[in-house]
Amino acid sequence: MSGLKLPELHSPEFPVPNDLQENIAITSLSRIYNWSRRSSMWPMLFGLACCAIEMIATAASRYDVARFGMEVMRASPRQSDLMIVSGTVTKKMVVPIVRLYNQMPEPKYVLAMGACASGGGPFKEGYNVVSGIDQYIPVDVYVPGCPPTPQALLYGLIALQKKIDGQSLANFDDVPWYGVGPSDPVPVPVLGPDIIDPRQMELIRRQAELAAAGQPFGVRELPPAVIADVEKAVAASKPAAPAVTAPPTAAEVAEIDPEKAERLRKREEALARKRAKQGAAE
Repeated sequence: MSGLKLPELHSPEFPVPNDLQENIAITSLSRIYNWSRRSSMWPMLFGLACCAIEMIATAASRYDVARFGMEVMRASPRQSDLMIVSGTVTKKMVVPIVRLYNQMPEPKYVLAMGACASGGGPFKEGYNVVSGIDQYIPVDVYVPGCPPTPQALLYGLIALQKKIDGQSLANFDDVPWYGVGPSDPVPVPVLGPDIIDPRQMELIRRQAELAAAGQPFGVRELPPAVIADVEKAVAASKPAAPAVTAPPTAAEVAEIDPEKAERLRKREEALARKRAKQGAAE
């Protein structure tokens, strides 16, 4: 307890005299609970790709991650509080990752380190890469970068500590592990010709039946309200048709320009003679 700083636990609702702040703290049970968890967050020791090198550098002496109580990296998921997914997640690797996540005790947190773990990164279009680990397990903090620097990872750890500080024991949405009964494990994906999420088995089965029947499948349908809005937008974007005006009569042209009217008369007479000759020849 030599590193305990009592002013961090003071509740602003109950002020403590300055001369007693180093000896007395008036706080709540949730604050004590969150302070103890945020100050002893044990990450799980595993890495996937180049982001793991930065994670190892963060754990070295230069950056001193022990300041946050996170230097004790455990090789067993049953002794870990934090999973740092550091690197590219392939479809083959997501299966043991989900299995390890299910073996971690509650409360547990996940930090997606780098662009690959967050959304696939430069390999997003690859045939063997998962477009983000959050498609299979819940992620609490995202750390961008390719790869992120140790400073960025430290900032993500601080953000996780702030999230823990905001949780309350009185709100079961913040601490669902204190609810009734055990929490349901995340279904472990099935690695076959492609990665299959068991939570989507009904959708996959329905699409397979439609494909076997020769019917279209996998077509994304828009809600009727969206279709109506799109049709209105298309109709509004079309230019208005130009108004059709009747050609001016000979009398109107004569009133405006007598010379033009005379030329039009001669032209009409010439066209009439031409049509008469064509009719006689036929």
